[in-house]
Amino acid sequence: MDRRNIILILASAGTFVEALDIAIINLTIPSIQKQFSIGTDTVQWLQTLYVLFFGGFLIIGGKLSDQIGRKKIFLSGALVFMLTSLGAGLSSDFGTLAIFRALQGLGAAFIMPSAMSIVTNTFTGDQERNRAVGIFSSFAAIGSGSGLSLGGIISTYLSWHWVFLINVPILVLTLILAYYYLPKDESSEKSQKTDLLSGILLVSGLLSLTYGTHELIHIKEHPLIITSSLIMAVLFLTTLFYRLKSATQPLIDLSLLKRTSLKISSIAFVALGAFFIGFLFLISLMLQKDMGHSAAEAGLMLVPFSVMSALVAKFVLPHISKRLNSAQMAIFGWSFMLSGALALLISIYFGHPLAVVLLGAACISGIGMTFCFTALSVLGIQDVKSSEYGVAASLGSTSYFLGAGIGLSFMTLMSQLYPSELAVGNLSLLILIAYSLSALGILAYFIIKNLKMKNVKVIIE
Repeated sequence: MDRRNIILILASAGTFVEALDIAIINLTIPSIQKQFSIGTDTVQWLQTLYVLFFGGFLIIGGKLSDQIGRKKIFLSGALVFMLTSLGAGLSSDFGTLAIFRALQGLGAAFIMPSAMSIVTNTFTGDQERNRAVGIFSSFAAIGSGSGLSLGGIISTYLSWHWVFLINVPILVLTLILAYYYLPKDESSEKSQKTDLLSGILLVSGLLSLTYGTHELIHIKEHPLIITSSLIMAVLFLTTLFYRLKSATQPLIDLSLLKRTSLKISSIAFVALGAFFIGFLFLISLMLQKDMGHSAAEAGLMLVPFSVMSALVAKFVLPHISKRLNSAQMAIFGWSFMLSGALALLISIYFGHPLAVVLLGAACISGIGMTFCFTALSVLGIQDVKSSEYGVAASLGSTSYFLGAGIGLSFMTLMSQLYPSELAVGNLSLLILIAYSLSALGILAYFIIKNLKMKNVKVIIE
């Protein structure tokens, strides 16, 4: 096998595992609740902490991969993720499990941007780079899609511990092969300094913002803590903004945000994170609580969509990508996401017919997510210099996880304010539909704007 393809597989394996771990925990939540005798509000912190640390440290991971070295950061992140997966799987109390889950997010934050940077610097031609990024991103989509099915099956027939322990052998093999096959880091990557203060401000701001949003439903019981958290988030992020404008070597070059394609992809990634993490949460509740299926049954029902996601990525996506540009392909994917949400909403009014529910899951997990994640990843780096690929990839991924954290918290808040007799009410699905419509709107605006600019150039010429 060509060495470059081995490098692509190794980078893709890293992003597959971190994406898998976002989804795999959803169907295991009842088992964890039962063992530790905790409520839904408490157990949800396992997902929230992972998202917080993942999104909060992504920019730092991207910057370090550009400055210290892609290989070093990838190996460090994979090692942290492997050890924390082992620790989480062996945890005997919820507090320890939560700590290891948060540190998993830290490891993932180092894996994702460094892996993307490895791919984009290994495949340098525009066409081959877009193909490689598409394959790389599809592994993340497959990981997200397969996580639900694996989580339900593993937690029922083994135990919830194995949803974490499954990562260990994959990452051990990845670490060994990556050490030998990944190219050595260039010496020039070590010449710059990392703006750690901006990194701390960013992480603190995101943590405060997401915590405040997540706990907003308890503001009557803890008004001072929650209000202070939101105020601190504003202070941290405002201070960060002014520091980025004045620092000689800022953590984030604000001029990057002037690139329209990166800006649009980041906004669409916010909506994608809010939509897909919300979907994972809702489909678990719908299948188990509203329809009465066990975790294993729910997992087995979702297995075909994991296979579908892989088949779409392998056989369909490459052909579509030749006919559509990245923005058009993103709209194509979002159309399936919207259709899936509408199918789930319709199912509520007809007693949850299984065929309609599974059709919705197929549109979202089997098709839509694969196209959306891949297309937005390519869109985000298409106007960026190769030396800034790591930071650009981190901006997109940070947007995804910021959307995931705040979007899920907002959905939970609305469901508490307007409770339903069902575990998944129509309001939650209407929120998913709103997320998809906002993404479709911003992408359509981008395409129309580009067409107008091309028409103006033609007229001038």
